[in-house]
Amino acid sequence: MKSTAVVLTTVTLALSLAACSSSDGLKTEKPPVLSTPAATASAGKAIQDVERDRGIPPKPDAATQAKYIRALNAISPAIVNGKEDRAVSRGRDTFGTVHSFPNDHAKQVDITRQRFSGATEFSAAQAEQILTAIRTHLCLKK
Repeated sequence: MKSTAVVLTTVTLALSLAACSSSDGLKTEKPPVLSTPAATASAGKAIQDVERDRGIPPKPDAATQAKYIRALNAISPAIVNGKEDRAVSRGRDTFGTVHSFPNDHAKQVDITRQRFSGATEFSAAQAEQILTAIRTHLCLKK
């Protein structure tokens, strides 16, 4: 009984595969286009709108980024550690989170310390300096 089931399963699979690979004049559809320049621009605008609503500042221009990186390196070279894009991303995200706690400075400092600590643990004093650098160089100017 088991061998009959195995044979039937094998035959069914073989027929299914043959049917899938046959090209008996059926029109094949082109794969869908996943993005267009307009869709990409629209998605980018949507991301920027969400980030702005969450208090996340826009990506800095090259000159602003250089000043921000210099400020972080002056605090400790271990903050950036050669990964400038990551430092900018962490700074932008930190400011967005800090934006959620406008009246709780201790929480802002702790969030900053946690976000920037990794292989190197930073002190609350260093986190305070990092937070100042973020506010100085990355925050939304009104």
